[in-house]
Amino acid sequence: MSDSVPRALWAELRDYSLSLGFNLFGVADTSPARDSFLLAEPLRKRFGLAVVMGKKLIDGVLEDIVDRPTHLYFHHYRQVNAFLDRGALQMAAKIEEEGYDALPIAASQIIDWKNQRAHVSHKELGRLAGLGWIGRNNLLVHPDLGSRFRLVSVLTDMPLPVDEPMKGSCGTCRACIPVCPAQAIGEKAEDFDHRKCYEKLDEFRRNHIVSQHICGVCVKACRGPVLPPA
Repeated sequence: MSDSVPRALWAELRDYSLSLGFNLFGVADTSPARDSFLLAEPLRKRFGLAVVMGKKLIDGVLEDIVDRPTHLYFHHYRQVNAFLDRGALQMAAKIEEEGYDALPIAASQIIDWKNQRAHVSHKELGRLAGLGWIGRNNLLVHPDLGSRFRLVSVLTDMPLPVDEPMKGSCGTCRACIPVCPAQAIGEKAEDFDHRKCYEKLDEFRRNHIVSQHICGVCVKACRGPVLPPA
């Protein structure tokens, strides 16, 4: 297979994702993250690449958030997840039509409740696909969209060129730190306190603010464009 064929396939899938309404597209080599997949061993070995797609969240919905999730955000979160899952299904079907195997992964489906883990980390695959860096808020940060987007992934064996992880950082931006209702965000990404974050999400759920473990406060705070330091 000539080098031009994988590049043409990449461009075809990118254009298809844009036609579906996605805002972000990238291809990741899954090998650095494969050991963390909650998939059967044959599936982990079978799919060496991931097509990762992102959908921008609606700014007006996020602006309704102050210090906790809102009913508007909860509904929007579910609707975007439905959009992501449908798009992943359509992308997987297209890949199969091209003669390759594909496995769409749900946008938001917890498999390991104790450790709050899904089949794959869309965030990590998005990082590997060059869609951003891990910010102080423990979310993927895109230079134009901040963290105001959600991701979905399709694992595949289609021969595609992979995108390089993006070099960037939050720089001097600390907008997420003072607004975090759990006080879970520190100066560095590795300082993020997952336990504090989860306990606050569980408090929101127990108090019937929303019926799912979501927040949205730091998502709202992280808006693009984000300019990494020179």
